[in-house]
Amino acid sequence: MPKTKQLEDFATQVRRDILRQVHKVNSGHPGGSLGCTEFFVALYQKVLDRKDDFDMDGIGEDIFFLSNGHISPVYYSVLARSGYFPVEELNTFRLINSRLQGHPTTHEGLPGIRIASGSLGQGMSVAIGSAIAKKLNNDNHLVYSLHGDGELQEGQIWEAAMYAAGKKVDNLISTIDYNGQQIDGSTDDVLPMGDLKAKFEAFGWDVMEIKEGNNISAVIEGLNEAKNRTGKGKPVCILMHTVMGNGVDFMMHTHAWHGKAPNDEQLAIGLEQNPETLGDY
Repeated sequence: MPKTKQLEDFATQVRRDILRQVHKVNSGHPGGSLGCTEFFVALYQKVLDRKDDFDMDGIGEDIFFLSNGHISPVYYSVLARSGYFPVEELNTFRLINSRLQGHPTTHEGLPGIRIASGSLGQGMSVAIGSAIAKKLNNDNHLVYSLHGDGELQEGQIWEAAMYAAGKKVDNLISTIDYNGQQIDGSTDDVLPMGDLKAKFEAFGWDVMEIKEGNNISAVIEGLNEAKNRTGKGKPVCILMHTVMGNGVDFMMHTHAWHGKAPNDEQLAIGLEQNPETLGDY
């Protein structure tokens, strides 16, 4: 298994991939992608019990669903560098006829992608259905999902949350990227989230927090703790505190880079802050 320094180097390279993908086509979502880099690296390199060969059924392995599909740059980078498809394919991000569309889709047959996502609020429902299917199949593996905090403004999330607890879907771990930012501003300005821990607990979930969501060791520890909490009659929610734009100083702590690409000068600065570690595509 990779050690912490290897994982940190992996994350640094992923940040380079994110910046380069979005810059090339002057389109995409770098802010949330950078903020969730450590999560994706920890999940795919350390936590998921996954097969080497991809199939849509996901039987006999853990599976993951990205609900806030606009952060596809980080997803694509980690999938490619985890062996799902050639790293060189990152060059095709958001190009016509590419498998790497701005929001992940399935009709291109891209390994690693099991649902089309980007229409916010739907991923938890899909994850619940998959988790129930695993129970029906006597498959003891887990289902993971990731959501933006602004995404929780979607009503379908709370219908799903109520269902998951009511039906004791205790093989589900849903992580909230809790960065306090969304496309139009801070979540407090757009629509305050209130006490998310109390809300999910009131819906019947087991809730825990990862205070340092951009510390890869803390993320691994938190995800492992969440695994230990499964199978006890409640779905598990992780409130993962992150910084939007993490790792690129001028992108951090602001919603401004939710969906904006860096120009040539900004790209150079961002890449200088994240030196090449695994080799650029």
